[in-house]
Amino acid sequence: MSDVAAIQNLVQKRIELKKEISKIIVGQEVGVDQILLSIFSGGHALLVGVPGLAKTLMVNTISQALGLDFKRIQFTPDLMPSDILGSEILDESRQFKFIKGPIFSNIILADEINRTPPKTQAALLEAMQERAVTIAGQHYKLSLPYFVLATQNPIEQEGTYPLPEAQLDRFMFAIKLDYPSFSEEVQVVKSTTTDQTEKINPLFTAQEIIDFQHLIRRIPVADNVIEYAVTLVSKTRPDNALSNDYVKNYLDWGAGPRASQNLILAAKAHAAFNGKFSPDIEDVKAVATGILRHRIIKNYKADAEGISEEMIIQKLM
Repeated sequence: MSDVAAIQNLVQKRIELKKEISKIIVGQEVGVDQILLSIFSGGHALLVGVPGLAKTLMVNTISQALGLDFKRIQFTPDLMPSDILGSEILDESRQFKFIKGPIFSNIILADEINRTPPKTQAALLEAMQERAVTIAGQHYKLSLPYFVLATQNPIEQEGTYPLPEAQLDRFMFAIKLDYPSFSEEVQVVKSTTTDQTEKINPLFTAQEIIDFQHLIRRIPVADNVIEYAVTLVSKTRPDNALSNDYVKNYLDWGAGPRASQNLILAAKAHAAFNGKFSPDIEDVKAVATGILRHRIIKNYKADAEGISEEMIIQKLM
């Protein structure tokens, strides 16, 4: 199949995929779109929202519709790295045998990732970056495609450990989930308080998703679009010549080069989802907020004046 035909196929498959997801998930269009952009770009996503917004259900539903293996890890303060990665045990013949942990799956739901100490959070770092883990000196490759979709509750600070910036940077998107609208909430209540259950049909195979990821990477990008993305990221850095007084006033730290890479990859996926064969500046703008909001660090002045990350990003575009 030619790349042109493959993109047209991807557009159709995405429409079917969203229809399948909407059997269970009501509303949350932006959140679902960003998770799909992240998956088809080969990135990870962090879902931030208050309890009861169906974060876990959303990830579970998407993994079923994609036809991928799914494991859920509930992060708690006493969770150890071996609970995620697996551990070696002594079998009957007195030989060490490795028992794989839940990280060996296609989609990992890291539920309430900020509930566990940094030592356990760090167990995910190698898996997220290298798609491999090292345990007791042995290197194990993870089966592709591989995604970490983590959830975080923004209002509960008791007994939580903020994610280190190095780990936040490995998430392609930070996705904010808001409360549903009145009509959406009515629909949620109607559909979840009956005895009927919807069946989700798997629409992809693992290999198809890998092929689409390669297709998205092959999409050509004009130099001016790449320069726009790099300029946008450079503007977030207070000590950069391109940044303005607004940034210098309200930001302590800006985004790193991984943000520029992710902007272009996500813009390619956004263009492909909309049937375009090359991304333009509008595609970069469409994905910028989700990619930059967790990579910029506000100062006390911004907090005191109620300036949000989203407001700062909008000022830069």
